[in-house]
Amino acid sequence: MSVTHTDVTAEPAELAPCGQPHHPDCGIRDVLDRVGDKWSVLVIVELANGARRFRQLQRAIDGISQRMLTLTVRRLERDGLVLRTVYPTVPAQVDYRLTETGVSLTHLVKALADWSLEHRDGIAHARQAYDAQHPENEIR
Repeated sequence: MSVTHTDVTAEPAELAPCGQPHHPDCGIRDVLDRVGDKWSVLVIVELANGARRFRQLQRAIDGISQRMLTLTVRRLERDGLVLRTVYPTVPAQVDYRLTETGVSLTHLVKALADWSLEHRDGIAHARQAYDAQHPENEIR
């Protein structure tokens, strides 16, 4: 994949993430892969506050590159969670907003984000304690 590659690719059915394209867990895993991705969660949380332009999203999500944001919103659009609207102006204006399905997900994603904020110090301390006890197994 080139550095500038931003196409959304779909896996062929025979290479589905769960190995069996018609297995009941396959759809669940696909959804969890998307909404469990850190950038997707942050985009959904930001769009829960209303429509945003690309640069507004990029400024609001600390650390996301232009390429990663492009990939993330395209994947969310492909999954039916984000609606991309292009306005016929010069230059063209584009905004992103959550679809009805995306909105229905926001309370879950916000709960996960809130949980993460509430427990981040405890998790950081647990990691430090683990690393001190197991220096040979340090995970980074």
